[in-house]
Amino acid sequence: MNDIATDIRKTARTGAPRKGARPTPASHCVGIVVAVEDDRFTISSGDVVVGGRRAASCLLEPAVGDSVACLLVAPDEVWVLAVLMREEGTENRLLCRGATRLDVEGGALTLNAPGLEMETARLAVRAEQMDVSTSEAVVVGREFRFVSSTLKLVGSLFSSVFDRVNHFSKHHQRTTEGLDRVQANYLEQDGRQLLRLSGESTVITGQTLIKAQANQVHIG
Repeated sequence: MNDIATDIRKTARTGAPRKGARPTPASHCVGIVVAVEDDRFTISSGDVVVGGRRAASCLLEPAVGDSVACLLVAPDEVWVLAVLMREEGTENRLLCRGATRLDVEGGALTLNAPGLEMETARLAVRAEQMDVSTSEAVVVGREFRFVSSTLKLVGSLFSSVFDRVNHFSKHHQRTTEGLDRVQANYLEQDGRQLLRLSGESTVITGQTLIKAQANQVHIG
């Protein structure tokens, strides 16, 4: 074992193995996956049936019935290097164990598929600029928070349904060109310093009672 470690260190320094050193022998074969149990695979190649594991570079998880390329490192142990052929209808699953990161340098990453689903316990997106374009969107959640210094909504129709709405702002201005109607069983407006109702024609109607109460009441 010490001799092997010495050879490895010497090869790393000189770029060539010492005289008489031999690399670990291995042979290639092609087989069919006949069984899968956790991260272990049973491969049938000719008259030989061996067990093996998936190589780290083989991201496509082998399935029963797949034709695979293998590296035979022991009489009964193989590494699955690649999936060569798969039966139609079998789901393709890319699997990475442990923390995984995808880096793209000098270009853009594009995902193109008829459908895209993401399932995770937590999703974080960080970007200097984000553009979302869709013909229809549905967002369903128990709690939704939106924090922004500037918020602008532009559309032809805005409709919302809530059991309760609380709104606070330092300044609030609303402009409506057409009809602006508020309908409620109980309507209250409170101006701490001034409450003003102004219109070319102003109509106040009370079916039972109209009451004006103040220290001074001016009409006209």
